[in-house]
Amino acid sequence: MDTNALYKLWLEKATEDPDLQTELKSVEGNDAEINDRFYRELEFGTGGLRGVIGAGTNRMNYYTVCKATQGLASYLMKIKPEGASVAVSYDSRIKSTYFAESVAKVLSANGIRVFLYKELMPTPMLSWAVRYYKCDAGVMVTASHNPAKYNGYKVYGSDGCQLTIDAADAVLAEINKTDVFGGIMSISLEEGIRSGMINYIDDKCIDAYMAEVRKQAVHPEISATAGLKVVYTPLNGTGNKPVRRILKECGIKEVIVVPEQENPDGNFTTCPYPNPEIREALQKGLELCRKEKPDLLLATDPDCDRVGIAVPDGDDYALFTGNETGALLLEYIARERKALGTLPANPVAVKTIVTTDITRAIAKKYGIELIEVLTGFKFIGEQIGFLEAKGEADRYIFGFEESYGYLAGGYVRDKDAVVASMLICEMAAFYRSQGITLIEARKRMYEEYGSYCNKLDNFAFEGERGMTKMKKIMTSMRTKMPSEVAGTKVVAVADYEAGEKTDLITGEKTKIELPKSNVITLYLEDKTSLVIRPSGTEPKIKIYYTTIGSTNEEAEAIQAKYAEAFPWLVKKLTDED
Repeated sequence: MDTNALYKLWLEKATEDPDLQTELKSVEGNDAEINDRFYRELEFGTGGLRGVIGAGTNRMNYYTVCKATQGLASYLMKIKPEGASVAVSYDSRIKSTYFAESVAKVLSANGIRVFLYKELMPTPMLSWAVRYYKCDAGVMVTASHNPAKYNGYKVYGSDGCQLTIDAADAVLAEINKTDVFGGIMSISLEEGIRSGMINYIDDKCIDAYMAEVRKQAVHPEISATAGLKVVYTPLNGTGNKPVRRILKECGIKEVIVVPEQENPDGNFTTCPYPNPEIREALQKGLELCRKEKPDLLLATDPDCDRVGIAVPDGDDYALFTGNETGALLLEYIARERKALGTLPANPVAVKTIVTTDITRAIAKKYGIELIEVLTGFKFIGEQIGFLEAKGEADRYIFGFEESYGYLAGGYVRDKDAVVASMLICEMAAFYRSQGITLIEARKRMYEEYGSYCNKLDNFAFEGERGMTKMKKIMTSMRTKMPSEVAGTKVVAVADYEAGEKTDLITGEKTKIELPKSNVITLYLEDKTSLVIRPSGTEPKIKIYYTTIGSTNEEAEAIQAKYAEAFPWLVKKLTDED
């Protein structure tokens, strides 16, 4: 069916949400706007769905959410015909509550029991609820740190991890069989509650989660005695209650919340891009820091699975990267647990392929087995599951990814900004008690292990043309592989889609023992690595730079040279015949 025919069908039948009719009528006769809404269906994969909120098959709306949920229900009924259950949570985004309730209504109509949070809750608490209630799946309505116009839909398996590739493919097959207007079953929320098919998650579940978070403390007494002062912003998302609660339970008395960003607000009025990785999102927090003079600024994203920090640096505050915070946490946990005698035998840490390699040096010093996985925290959670299956879950001490996601302990299987906030504050309190700032701790880390510069560039490609351009770039990188970047020889290439690494000097090929993924890594003669991959959740190609120097300034200068060269290289590769 062509885009105009789909548009007319939706104009006739998409009446459940009046907002959709208003939008559809507003683009009548505008072929470009109609095409953008209907030229494809939102892709469902291991990351679920994510897209702009609005009308059409290429938008997040009541019908795309319900179609995905009907597909999930059909899948669950096949693998567990005797009766399945699903936990559901949601964040502060526009229509998140509406979408979450719609999910509950479709699942319960299909005979699947639902455990639904009474109010918005973080992504890690959805993973926890799946495990706590022994559910067969979980659904989290969120678009994480994307701008306000986005929403999304993540699906979790019975282990509390996001769906595996095979499970996602099986759910997608059921989604594709579902007619968006005639094939969806649904009942009212009231009927679902009355029948016992929809159950609100109670405080016992939340209290049990908090208790597990507290167990991850290394020096549980230090936060209450060090006199730490914290400014915190939940960026108008789900972290407000759980993060403040855990800091209070740890004994931190001075926690000042950024007032403009305290309460849920899907419009993110004061932080249009609510991502703790970027300075603009932290601007209100930094303004408050200059007034209150805290030891630490914490910022969690809307679904509270990522956390960013800023610390005093002279007269101002310096932002730490996810790589820096993660490396500091790994070193702190390893060193202090070893000193306390609580570090397990044969400890395990996990990082993604785009996360800083300084972890290798830290792991070597403390005898930690460092496991490297594909980008996506589900692969870190998967490793915890492998250890658990062998009865060795206690070996896992920490996992993180460069995009500000951290997890200590295996009680959940996704990154958790609640436990990360607790541990970051504990680490800051520990160093404060010794007269050391986090700036000094970072300096000492680089002095011991080397100066690593890890930076990320994003290249955005919106709409249908953008998707075509992204595919062309990745194809060109494989078929016209560059021999040098900014005058430095490329000595090896790892193609994760082909599943092999090639030494361009010797010609030797090595198998990559990871699932196939659309990722390419260039290794340069000066020990720089460049990782190129399309985002799995956003219309972007991401370039991850890792450079090493004798000083931070030298490492940053090397990175800047490659960052300047890369857009030119991409243009050259894609413009040539």
